[in-house]
Amino acid sequence: MRALVMTAPGGAENSQVREVEAVRPGPGRVAIDVAYAGLNFVDVMHRRGDAAYTTEWPYLPGKEVSGTVRELGEGVTGLAVGDRVVAAPVGAGLAETVVAEATLTVPLPDGVALREAAAVPLGLATSMLLLTDAGRFTPGDTVLVHSAGGGIGNAVAQLVPLLGGGRLIGTVGRPEKAAAAITAGYDHAFARDEALPEAVRAATDGRGVDLLLDPLGTAALELDLAVAAPGARIVLFGNAGGGAVADLPPLGRLMAGNLTVTGFSHRGLAATAPDRLARAIRRVLDLLADGGLKLPVTELPDLAAVPAAHDAMEDGRATGKYVVRVGG
Repeated sequence: MRALVMTAPGGAENSQVREVEAVRPGPGRVAIDVAYAGLNFVDVMHRRGDAAYTTEWPYLPGKEVSGTVRELGEGVTGLAVGDRVVAAPVGAGLAETVVAEATLTVPLPDGVALREAAAVPLGLATSMLLLTDAGRFTPGDTVLVHSAGGGIGNAVAQLVPLLGGGRLIGTVGRPEKAAAAITAGYDHAFARDEALPEAVRAATDGRGVDLLLDPLGTAALELDLAVAAPGARIVLFGNAGGGAVADLPPLGRLMAGNLTVTGFSHRGLAATAPDRLARAIRRVLDLLADGGLKLPVTELPDLAAVPAAHDAMEDGRATGKYVVRVGG
């Protein structure tokens, strides 16, 4: 079968489409013929060889797919060969066939297209969990999202109105991406520069932000603390820059503002509490089936187009969510 293979730490020069051995499912697992696969920044972090990500090469990326069940492993129930599903594999999803845990393989409701569904198991499910579980979103909250122009940022903009509504503020790494964030649904979008704290204060009438979703490691944590409203929740869910992570603020500073700093990891949840992740996937699929959730995606024609898209994501040039067509 064909798969995208990352051969060594680096960039697109080390990503190749190759023929690899076909996979078979073991007990409790499912083999899936991949129709579409979602691209995520975690693929870029693996490609770079960031600490705590890829340690062995070659590496097969890809952590969210849609497709049809090809084969069931021993003990799998509730699924059948030919079922339309989405899944969150631990990797190797950018391939014609992938194996995933049955607990993280969810049937598609009628009316949900495979193309859009490929954005659900990691991107949309993460966004739902960031808001509801980690961030304890309540209607009326002011929510700030760093890297608002990416897939998670676009998903949050779609989900907040469905969860009761609130004020949305986005930050972007490049000023020219602010307009796209506004189009996606943000009330305000600002470049991350020295004027940002004052811009956020003005946008919140000086009150501050209730919920901050931050994929930048600790690089923006001082900013988060500076614009946080009393009782705010700060959710750190990545380290997009790949740099060293600083210490968290001292307890006294958090107590003084009644602030919460929380960590979130899709990978950690998939390993330790897969049922919670599966529930989030089902909830998002139901929103798509009901027609309340619309998430535009950019379709790549084949696996050969993925390395250039990863380049755009790493350079901050990408906007929105990429999915790649893999199978028929």
